[in-house]
Amino acid sequence: MKDAEVVVLTQQRSLFPAAVIDRLSKLKMISQTGRNLAHVDVARCAEKGIVVSAAGAGSPHATAELTWAIILSNLRHIPDEVQGLKKGEWQKTLGIGLVDKTLGVYAFGKIGSVVAGVGRAFGMKVVCFGREGSTARARAAGFEVAPSREAFFESADIVALHLPLNKETRGIVKLQDLERMKPTALIVNTSRAPIIEQGALVTALKKGRPGFASVDVYESEPMLDTRNPLLAMPNVLCTPHLGYVEERTYEAIYALAIDQILAYAAGKPINVVKE
Repeated sequence: MKDAEVVVLTQQRSLFPAAVIDRLSKLKMISQTGRNLAHVDVARCAEKGIVVSAAGAGSPHATAELTWAIILSNLRHIPDEVQGLKKGEWQKTLGIGLVDKTLGVYAFGKIGSVVAGVGRAFGMKVVCFGREGSTARARAAGFEVAPSREAFFESADIVALHLPLNKETRGIVKLQDLERMKPTALIVNTSRAPIIEQGALVTALKKGRPGFASVDVYESEPMLDTRNPLLAMPNVLCTPHLGYVEERTYEAIYALAIDQILAYAAGKPINVVKE
């Protein structure tokens, strides 16, 4: 990127610390897809006069849909059954249904609210947890709120994490939270891996609480290390961060990234992030 005047960053996939910024002498502008800038040293950009434009785009439905895809795929063993059928095998597993089970939604935001609505449509008991604003929205929408953090993790048959990653949420889900879950429970993370305390998920799964996991996000991405312990666990379904990888979402986020560049080129930058 040494000759770049403008850089487009996709979500939080590219770390942009001061050490990188200082080596890009020609850089004038960063156009970011998504609002979260925890991976960019915005203060150093300001010091060097680099404009940072960042805004959300697209719909929460893409990630919500993927969340349900990997819940159902895991509980009904769909990947294994598909591969078995190709080998001439027939009905190797016994699936788990959703009706009357408890779905725990951690953070009732744009994505969490869609996931909760689908859970209700499946006949599940939906229980929400999060900060005051999140739980207030959940109550207003007619959903139950867990009386405590402990009760939330203990009661859920499925826990779906839908928190943004920032300084407050990094490592917010602790090992002791996971160890409270049922041995038959499933945890689903389509948000960001560092929301869970580093190493806690693998440790908890090895101990048998929770019993299953569906994971779309990783500590370091792209995650190409086939030795990652999650990949070797038969009770874990892993996908390569597909949550937002959907045609309308791509069209929306990259169209906005280009609009931000064009606005900067016209001398009227938009969505400018202040230090």
